[in-house]
Amino acid sequence: MGIYLENSQLITYLRLGKTIEQWLGTTKEQEETIIKWLSIASEKDGTYRVTYHEVFDEGSEDLLDIYDFSVPDPDLEFGESDSFATYEEALEFSRQKYGCRDDKFVTAGQIQEEYRLYLLSRSE
Repeated sequence: MGIYLENSQLITYLRLGKTIEQWLGTTKEQEETIIKWLSIASEKDGTYRVTYHEVFDEGSEDLLDIYDFSVPDPDLEFGESDSFATYEEALEFSRQKYGCRDDKFVTAGQIQEEYRLYLLSRSE
């Protein structure tokens, strides 16, 4: 599957100020499925923001826009963010705290393709 960024692409995207994302899976809370993902974005001041997102699984194959799904915690509507001086620090933090893998990052927007693949695997 060719949606994942290679390491050189990952670094280039971050240096160019592009956002990258990684699917972190799902978890069950009571009767609800929670979708988890992470984004790394560069800020205007040159820092890098790592944001952890959680939303309710409200989608279907016809509704893949996880950015519009409801959040379980209204206080974290825009996720939980940490800032870092360099992209290396942001990547290391995402590996250490969230278990991210460099070979599983996608460009912004491709997280919806990851969600579609999750839906397909769930229906098999």
